[in-house]
Formats: sequence, structure tokens, C-alpha cells
Amino acid sequence: MKKVLFVASESTPFIKTGGLADVVGSLPKCFDKEKYDVRVMIPKYLCIPQEKLDDITFLTNFYVDLSWRSQYAGIFVTKIDGVTFYLIDNEYYFAGPRPYGNIHEDIEKFAFFSKAALMALPLIDFRPDIVHCHDWQTGLVPLFLKEGFRANSFYQGIKSVMTIHNLKFQGRWELQKVKDVIGMPDYYFTSDKLETYGDANYLKGGIVFADAITTVSKTYAEEIKTIEYGEGLHGLLNSRRNALRGIVNGIDTETFNPETDPYIYKQYNARNFRKEKIKNKRALQEELGLEKDDKAFLIGIVSRLTDQKGFDLIDCVMDELCQENIQLAVLGTGEEWYENMFRHYEWKYKGKVAANIYYSEELSHKIYGASDAFLMPSLFEPCGLSQLMSLRYGTIPIVRETGGLKDTVEPYNEYESTGTGFSFKNYNAHEMLGVIRYAKDIYQSKKREWNKLIDRAMAQDFSWKRSAKEYEEMYDWLSN
Repeated sequence: MKKVLFVASESTPFIKTGGLADVVGSLPKCFDKEKYDVRVMIPKYLCIPQEKLDDITFLTNFYVDLSWRSQYAGIFVTKIDGVTFYLIDNEYYFAGPRPYGNIHEDIEKFAFFSKAALMALPLIDFRPDIVHCHDWQTGLVPLFLKEGFRANSFYQGIKSVMTIHNLKFQGRWELQKVKDVIGMPDYYFTSDKLETYGDANYLKGGIVFADAITTVSKTYAEEIKTIEYGEGLHGLLNSRRNALRGIVNGIDTETFNPETDPYIYKQYNARNFRKEKIKNKRALQEELGLEKDDKAFLIGIVSRLTDQKGFDLIDCVMDELCQENIQLAVLGTGEEWYENMFRHYEWKYKGKVAANIYYSEELSHKIYGASDAFLMPSLFEPCGLSQLMSLRYGTIPIVRETGGLKDTVEPYNEYESTGTGFSFKNYNAHEMLGVIRYAKDIYQSKKREWNKLIDRAMAQDFSWKRSAKEYEEMYDWLSN
């Protein structure tokens, strides 16, 4: 049996700030339990709700040497859905109201966590064949494994995988300060190892020292090898291209299932959506104060409101959009500029735009279930989960052809009656507007074609089981 340890800074059901937690919490459940023993290790943050910690058991504790000081580390364990979770405890590092705060504090915190994760292994009596690291917070694990622990026979032969969920976040900080924190010789702080443009870079260390590198879609794996998307690491990623592969994320198809979803107004499935899905639309229009109009083209947006997500394009053409029979249901928080932009348009186009500037799991499901289309005009998108959720609910995605959006949404072809959504290529507001108008015309004047689009969308399989098979192939390749 192959043993795999996921090391990550967050995981559902304990703590979540973004899609990383969904991946780490959902993926381990989907491996073939006969062949793979996949366990998870995360920090035991003080901000984890107490009810999530009711079933955890204290195992043991030890001390971690970080440069010139020694720090306490406790190990707790629990089992959820057949998966063993370990939580590393240290109240000095993992206090505070959020998992992440100031980058200089996070740099030390995750150096401690990366070292503690490896030091814990002999104490929990688990020697993995592969340590699977996620994002920059665990970028030092492959370095420690290959170099810092190399003299210890327990660690020899353990392979490492580095998964990049979003290359924009790299864990960069002043070189000298990082040297002081991790206590490794100067030899490791050169441009072929940890150094980047004068700083130390945790993610770079992970990419250099890992045995395999993955990212969350095939297109993103290609994009990050270019100057445009490579965030300064394109040269390194090109040099390691033989070790790099893209594996698309999945979604939890039990949580996101219109047939059983407790949050939506009226449950439906691929057979009865023609009659039942519209009831969700009417109820959402009522709840959000939108005009009650079955023919209005209702577009959903559930997102962090940031530059990356393409909201400057929407701002550019919003007045034109609102001249048409189109409605927008927006849910999310983020940059103040975009929050206020949507509030302004709700005030200006009352009944056409609903701006919900907060986060609600329940409302997000209602928007997936009730909207006719779902808009994601991202500047870049490593994978994206919202378009997978919208496909599951028969809500047709309108996306820009980048990263995982390009891999998961097949553009509609009216001549061959194929495709699962609509897409545009260039980062251009009027190109996006043209595609939205085209989608609206199909929805309003070719209802049969639109329903066939929904049929194809709801038939897509983006479950974690599919992704797990690809990870299994990689683990087998690594350990042969």
C-alpha cells in the first residue's frame, strides 16, 4: 500500500480561506483505500471553531529547532470520513483571528510548520512514500526533506510533490531574515535555489527541490511557463517542465447537487430542470428585489471581488449591459473599489442588479441554482471551482479562455450543437459583452438549443474521483 501525506496550511472541515482548503479536505477521501493510505497534516490554529476540535486526541509533543531557538510542537489526531488528520499545535505561531496575517510572521510560522510536519513523522509512526505539499506555505518541506534531514535514514527515499494552487502567492521575504529563521547555510540562498530577485522565496524552494510539480489545470501548467503568467518563475518552471503536470480540481458532488441541495428553493435534476429550475429563478428574483421576469437573462457572480477576477471588464460595459433585458445577482467581498462599484450599480439599476457584499454559503447555492448563466471573465484562473459548480446546476458558464476555465468549459457551437458554455479569448470588455449578448439571444430565442446546453452541462463529471485517478497515476510514476 502506498502511503501519502498531504501537508497544507488549511483544510476543510477545520479552516478555510479559499479553494486550497476544499482540495485538501475533499481529495484524500477519493483515493482507492485498498491501495493508498492518504493522510493530512495542517496547523492547529487558535481560530478553528471549538466544535470542529471536539473529537481530536492529543498524541505527543516534541521540540523544533529553528535556527537559534527551540519551539514546542504538539500533535493532535482525528479521523473524518476514513481520512486521518494530524494537527500541529503551537500557540505562539498559530494564535490570532485568521490563519494568515503579516507576511514576515507567516514566513517564520510556516518554516516552523514545515519542519514540524517532517519531525512529527517518526513520532506518529507513519513513514509516507510521498509527501504532497500545497502552495508556498509548505515550500520548505521538499528542501528540508532532501537536505536538512538527509542524514537520517528514516527520511531517505521519501519523495515530494509540490502543488501550485496560485503562482501569484510565493512567500517572498528579505533574504537575511529568512536565513535567520530557517538556519540553513548560505549555499541554499543562491539564484538556483531559494533566492529570487534579491529575496528568499519559499515556493521557489519547493519547485527546485520537489520530485514532481503539479498545478490545478493543464492550461495553467502551460501558461505559467510564459512571462505573462509566470510571476517571475517562468524560467525555472520551463527548466522543470518534465516534472510539471496539470491536474484539474474537482468539486464535492454531494454538497453541490441540485437534486438534494437543502439551500436551494426547489430541488431539480437533469430530467426535470425544464419545469423546476425556473422556480428557483423566480424565488431568487423575489428575495433579492429583482424584477420578476422569466424572460430576463439572469447572470450570477459568486466571487472574491479582486482584479484577478476581471471585474474591471464588467465595470467598463455595465451601463450597456443594463440597457438590455439582463439581470445580475452578485455575491462576494474583496477590494473596496469593486464592492462600491456593485453597490453603485445596484442603486443606479434597481431591479436589474443585486449586490450582496458579504459571503453566504446558502445564497451562493441559491445563485448557482437560480441563474441562467454564470459569469467568470478572469484575467487568470489556475483552475476555478465556480464554473464547475455552475455546470453541475445547469447554469451555463460564460468565461474567458484562461487556465482551468479553458480546460473545463467547452464553447458552444450552434452549427454542431456542441459545447457546455460560452467563452471569449482576449481580455477585452467588448469581446465579453458580445459573448454575453450572444448567450442571451440563444437563451431568449432558441429555448430548445439552450435546454440542450443545460443537458450537456449537467452531464459533465468534475467529481474528485476523476482527479484522484490522475494523482494516483503520478504517485505510481514517482515511486516506481
